[in-house]
Amino acid sequence: MEQNHASLRKRSPNSLEGHLNDDGPLGPSLGRGLHRGLSARQVQMIAIAGTIGTGLFLGTGRSLAQGGPASMLICYAIVGFIVYVTLLLLGEMATQYPVAGSFNAYATRFFSPSYGFALSWNYWFNDSISVASDLTAAQLVLEFWTPWHPWVISVLAWVFLVSINASHVRAYGELEYWLSFLKVVTVVIFIVLGILVNVGVNRSHTYIGGQNWNIPGAPFVGGFAGFAKVFVTASFAYGGTESLGITAGETRNPSRNMPRVVKFVFWRILLFYVLSILFIGLNVRWDYPGLSNKSTTTSPFTIVFEMAGSTTAASFMNTVILTSVLSAGNHALFAGTRVLYGLSVVTPKRHAPAIFSKTTASGVPIFALLATSSISILCFTSSYVGSGQLWGWLQNIVGVSNQIAWLSIGVASWRFRKAWLAQGRSVDELKFYVRWTWPWGPYFVIITVSTLILVQGWSSFVPTFIPVDFLSYYIEIPVMIIMYIAWLLAQRTFLSVTEPVTPAATPGNPPAELATESTPLLNTNIQDRGTNYKLAFDIVDIHAVDLYKDEYVEDATDDADDEEREKRLQSRLALLWRLYYLVA
Repeated sequence: MEQNHASLRKRSPNSLEGHLNDDGPLGPSLGRGLHRGLSARQVQMIAIAGTIGTGLFLGTGRSLAQGGPASMLICYAIVGFIVYVTLLLLGEMATQYPVAGSFNAYATRFFSPSYGFALSWNYWFNDSISVASDLTAAQLVLEFWTPWHPWVISVLAWVFLVSINASHVRAYGELEYWLSFLKVVTVVIFIVLGILVNVGVNRSHTYIGGQNWNIPGAPFVGGFAGFAKVFVTASFAYGGTESLGITAGETRNPSRNMPRVVKFVFWRILLFYVLSILFIGLNVRWDYPGLSNKSTTTSPFTIVFEMAGSTTAASFMNTVILTSVLSAGNHALFAGTRVLYGLSVVTPKRHAPAIFSKTTASGVPIFALLATSSISILCFTSSYVGSGQLWGWLQNIVGVSNQIAWLSIGVASWRFRKAWLAQGRSVDELKFYVRWTWPWGPYFVIITVSTLILVQGWSSFVPTFIPVDFLSYYIEIPVMIIMYIAWLLAQRTFLSVTEPVTPAATPGNPPAELATESTPLLNTNIQDRGTNYKLAFDIVDIHAVDLYKDEYVEDATDDADDEEREKRLQSRLALLWRLYYLVA
């Protein structure tokens, strides 16, 4: 099934790896680039932090109110499987090329630089909006205790998150580890409590069973429109898992740790989402008062704890939700900062001003951090439109942006695999090879995600057109198209001279001059006085792209990590170590 291959490759001198430890080729920085300071333990918990967050603890309330328990369970299961396949495709590329920018860099490199430009800026905006969404969610969570000046909470949370991200990457990783650990424990407790509440351990001492699936309107609330709505809230909930590829640029021993992280995600999705959503739908009515409206949103997790008969337990649950909101905001701020940094170090032409490549001595892209955090000012508009209403709009925007990211991973993987085979490289050379996703994986992601993007906004124009809702569902599409065309025009790549394709590189025979990554593929040639021209839409030539550039080369530190792990797994405490690696 999955296989890890540790074959070494010569590192290209133009690799973005230079930005991780040294002053890059693009000029001096305040520090010495990003640092590989995240351990496998931290990266795995960061993956969980991207999965368990505001979308699960709060977004499920909106999903239940809009689509009902059956729609919620089915949609979250479908999106969960799509995300799992997407992460396997991403893991395949991130293990081979652990560079800053992750899937944005892969879309640029293997598909189209102009599309990569649009995607990167879109995803940076997505992360920035996610921070605003999480700060708005903090206001909703605090309303459980008091309506006092919710904007103050947003300001304090903003200062806290910026301070953490301005320190060393290890501080970010350690905070995420413990916040994620708390969330994992809480979800496990919730699943156990959900079973007990359902069978009668509740305030009314009655057996609930499947009663809430048979009340008026359930189990499919709002018909097809309600069902379609849940897809975007599910995409918001699962959003962030793809950013584990962004951490590859700061992960120790990525050729070993990235595959381990990716392979565990599926089981976490199955356990944390599907089981949690099943018991939410069984125990909470879709029409529960205050579950989701313009002014407020109540967490189904808090409701279930209240049903168990303990106000103290409900307050504890709400506290955990508040920490998860901070964790999600911390995660989004980190990812957005690294995306903007990646835009500033793209070669041969930057996609963002050089100032965003400047780092502190501890490896923090400080100006990228400040720019990303500044967008969160949007959260303060909640006092005018209502926190619940604003959070719903932000959910839609972020959810669609997440789907565009997954679609782009599918496209990048499709082009990467075609290039790999076209240049005669064996799949056995891949450091992470997921056999069962060949060749259908990328096509499955592209088709399913495209379908979701198109149909989920059904309710915004049927039976009546709702302009604001329609924009929140579909504004990302024209923005992507406009940015793509704008970069094409800026680079003047609609018409270009056809150059001979240089033979693909081999370890012993590197090419003297490879075609640029923007070498077009379309074969509409125009003859003009003996010169070949062709219409170019900035599509990368799979026969010319350098597959050896940026390939990760294991070093002595990586070997030492592997040896330590093997010693632990062969010691007398091997069983305990296996359990540790499974959990942590």
